Amino acid sequence: MSGTHQRPEAEGQVRDAVRGNWVDSWAPQWTRPYLRLSRADRPIGTWLLLLPCWWGLLLSMVNNGQAYWFDLWIFAGCGIGAVLMRGAGCTWNDITDRGIDGSVARTASRPIPSGQVTTKQALAWAVIQSLIAFCILITFPPAAIALGVLSLLPVAVYPFAKRFTWWPQIFLGIAFNWGALLAWTAHSGRLELPAVLLYLAGMAWTLFYDTIYAHQDKEDDALIGVKSTARLFGDDTPKWLRRFLVATVVLMGLAIVAAAPDGNLLALILMIGGPWAMGWHMVWQLRRLKMDDHDRLLSLFRSNRDAGLLPVLFFAIALIA
Repeated sequence: MSGTHQRPEAEGQVRDAVRGNWVDSWAPQWTRPYLRLSRADRPIGTWLLLLPCWWGLLLSMVNNGQAYWFDLWIFAGCGIGAVLMRGAGCTWNDITDRGIDGSVARTASRPIPSGQVTTKQALAWAVIQSLIAFCILITFPPAAIALGVLSLLPVAVYPFAKRFTWWPQIFLGIAFNWGALLAWTAHSGRLELPAVLLYLAGMAWTLFYDTIYAHQDKEDDALIGVKSTARLFGDDTPKWLRRFLVATVVLMGLAIVAAAPDGNLLALILMIGGPWAMGWHMVWQLRRLKMDDHDRLLSLFRSNRDAGLLPVLFFAIALIA
């Protein structure tokens, strides 16, 4: 008889969820399938959606040298909105992928293929989350509201991208980095070039981290005919990741140069530290990359929260310097 005690898995727990997460440990039983649909047990996606929002807001504030009380609401509203829209987007993704997820080892335990919720229940949950997020969006200026409504298009299209292109990560990047455009516009009242460059930097970053993530599923994806950059690049993945790394750093650097206020050399230098530090974090990820080690791949993917927080830190310092 073994003396080793293993903690039992929570009922209905999703395979790639963080072990001991609050959903599986503390949430009321009836809420757990819905929270799992929203990936509340896997918060990294919310961070990856939120961080470009904070980039855009802080860079816009440094650009015009203004900080308003309303910016605190933009900051918080983006956080709440990221939770809700990431949840709605993931729920929609699970609805559209319900015929695929059951055939993939990592996703077979999700609420719909495992029978925890029905498709109709999941659709109702997606609508509820979207409506609450819309209530937050309409407190923003008109231009930001228009951008927020427009963001629904890439969110709706992304789950189908892996069926018709080898580059579904581009569609994810379009959706996940929209907050850079929206938050800049919410502060400044208009969309400008630095926000677009920052948005493109975020897209390159998404190609970097989601290609790493997609290597977990490449064998199952090949069997069922699902496309991804991980399958497309194969053994050349490190080469492509280096390209995405360089694109991320260069594009963010250009956004900073375009946004830096005239004559404020200190702010420019401090902000440039953001992509510099983020780039070194991405280099560290590349050095630790093992494309057939699923635990390592997931760990590196999750570490991008820290990578994305580095520009937030440097932009915030530049704002108060």
